[in-house]
Amino acid sequence: MEPARGPLLPPRGTPPAAGRFGPARPRARAARLALGALGLALLLLAAGTGYRYEPYAPQPPAFSGDAPADARAREQQTARLNARRRDLAARLAAAAPRGVYIVIDQTQNRLYLRRGDETLLQAVCSTGSGMVLRESTGKKRQWVFDSPRGRFEVRSMHKDPVWAKPDWAFVEESQPIPRNPKDRLEYGSLGEYALRFGDGFMIHGTLYERLLGRAVSHGCIRVGREDLRVVWANARVGMPIFIY
Repeated sequence: MEPARGPLLPPRGTPPAAGRFGPARPRARAARLALGALGLALLLLAAGTGYRYEPYAPQPPAFSGDAPADARAREQQTARLNARRRDLAARLAAAAPRGVYIVIDQTQNRLYLRRGDETLLQAVCSTGSGMVLRESTGKKRQWVFDSPRGRFEVRSMHKDPVWAKPDWAFVEESQPIPRNPKDRLEYGSLGEYALRFGDGFMIHGTLYERLLGRAVSHGCIRVGREDLRVVWANARVGMPIFIY
């Protein structure tokens, strides 16, 4: 019995034959692909793409409504539009604050004292930090130190204000909450003046003017000493305050 023999290999150095497995097949395939692409290009050239190429002509702007063709109708439409414009302008003027008012920009930590479109004062301030304080014992309450947003007004004005510290101030300092109201009073920490505008919020001074321009307060608006004096000199009960 003869031993099994493997496939016969060509002698070393003999180039492969141009046959089924030789290099002739890739060249033939490439030639066929090139001829096919050329034929497709000639077919498209003869049949065309269906597109028409013309010089660009800009179109006039389109309006939301067509003007009446009749001159009298156009005059009536113009009169109605002018009346509508005057009505909207009157409503806008009625909604605008009268006299001096305050605008507070929480993003930039800026306070603006304004009269109409005129800016009387631009001051650096500090607004709410947004920090959250949680009580670990007792009622386990939670406080979020945000400044409010919206339209407010000065409800009361105080010279040399005294701060009645709320519960959260003692929780923050890890101190017991006093039972005697007199133990809550703190003098001098609010500066020379305070303008209350509701729910415990105030515009007031600060002992930490180096922190002005940062959102570090517990929700009140802190203002530097000199700027607060200008605000106080122009303030009145009922003055609008806009906070955004």
